[in-house]
Amino acid sequence: MKISKNLIIMGLFGLATLATAQNKEPNQTKGLAVFEKKGKFQPYEFARHAVGDNDIHIEILYAGICHSDLHHVHADWGKEEFPMVPGHEIVGRVVKTGKGVTKFKIGDYAGIGCMIGSCRTCEACKHDHEQYCEKGAIMTYHGIDRYNNNEHTQGGYSKDYVVAEDFAIKIPADAQIEKVAPLLCAGITTYSPIMFAGVTKGDNVGIAGFGGLGHMGVKYAVALGADVTVFDITEDKRQDAMRMGAKRYVNVNNPEDLKDLSNSFSFILNTIPANYDINMYLKMLKYDGQLGIVGLPAFANMPSISLDKFIWQGNRKIFGSQIGGIRETQEMLNYSVKNNIYPEVKIINADGSLVDEAYQNVLDGKVKFRYVIDMKTLK
Repeated sequence: MKISKNLIIMGLFGLATLATAQNKEPNQTKGLAVFEKKGKFQPYEFARHAVGDNDIHIEILYAGICHSDLHHVHADWGKEEFPMVPGHEIVGRVVKTGKGVTKFKIGDYAGIGCMIGSCRTCEACKHDHEQYCEKGAIMTYHGIDRYNNNEHTQGGYSKDYVVAEDFAIKIPADAQIEKVAPLLCAGITTYSPIMFAGVTKGDNVGIAGFGGLGHMGVKYAVALGADVTVFDITEDKRQDAMRMGAKRYVNVNNPEDLKDLSNSFSFILNTIPANYDINMYLKMLKYDGQLGIVGLPAFANMPSISLDKFIWQGNRKIFGSQIGGIRETQEMLNYSVKNNIYPEVKIINADGSLVDEAYQNVLDGKVKFRYVIDMKTLK
């Protein structure tokens, strides 16, 4: 059989291209990591995979501190692997694009939330719910990237990130960029169940827990025209809740505040990251009302409810919600920027001791309402 010269050249070219792709050097970077359970943050050098054809390379500008970061660092949800660079609220600037990228160009703002990959073929993925991927969504940190040599993912408390363009969020150039990062978790985590519940103008809506998640829930519900009641355990945030548009503030440690609330709410969004009485909120729902749960406490401090409570408080609904898919996250980001809905943030430098202090303040409930690390200050 005669083989043409052109086929030989094409074959050699293909082999050369494959060899070049396989020999791409990983991206060396650095961040802030903990090296053991409840450890202190220290500088850490590591590598990310090379930029592929459909990837973008993001220089990280800001990274939010989420309560779930604390749960991972403290191993509240099971066994963890260290060293760990947390951070899944990430915003930055695109500095490099793969040759197949069409969604971004160099210089664009881009965001990364809680996940950076999924199978894209299961029923959940086909319905834009990649967070529920049947083969497992790939988490931004504390994950195994099965599409990049089983790389252990590390998060946004770092200089940069390499991600498939399909899992990055476009950030408008006119966004308040220093406030955007928490939208990629706190924003979508509250926006998604509020939309799922069909909250609309005039609804009586409760927001349980008034922290990083809860204050975003208040802002979205108020923007939709709902009459909002905030539940928390302290007086310290009462004025903040009213300033953000809440009609009522309930200190659950004050029995007087809890009077006359049975059968009051069409929807309650529960963001509480600690133990609490689920049935207390269930009883506050109107007939056919909904309780959406997004707060996930430590396993050792997990609330529970007896099955009989569902019978006695019949025809009320409870559902859980985990962030949102990429399509809905982009929808949330666009809605937030258009309507000037941003988290209230405190910016700190990328210094290990300052991040340690921020973690303690989050644990103690002393932050109003979200810490954001200025990653440009990382040395």
